[in-house]
Amino acid sequence: MSDRPNIVLVHGAWADGSSWSAVIQSLQGAGYTVTAPQFPETSLAVDVARLRQVLGRQAGPTVVAGHSYGGQIMTALGTDAPNAVALVYIAAFGLEQGESLGALLGGGPPSPALVRFEPRAATS
Repeated sequence: MSDRPNIVLVHGAWADGSSWSAVIQSLQGAGYTVTAPQFPETSLAVDVARLRQVLGRQAGPTVVAGHSYGGQIMTALGTDAPNAVALVYIAAFGLEQGESLGALLGGGPPSPALVRFEPRAATS
């Protein structure tokens, strides 16, 4: 077993796990075990459940790093996430209890990326 922690990379909105490909290659080259799962982005609860599932499959201590919306997924894990020993926010949202990403982004004029944003309809 390696003395290095595992690393789970959490992608942001409008991306998928492959967006981490250069980071994965670099970390694996340095001897880390890296996982970059796909998140369905149908709801925060579903994404958090997916991250919990991935963390439960890690063999030992795991650092979770997220970008953008991935920060909201990581923060929503709470303090009892299996195997998670650290959270790393990379240009990511770390929201306070009860705060929502929608409310935070709605506090000012929309960014150019959000002007034409049309969320997918949730499927059940």
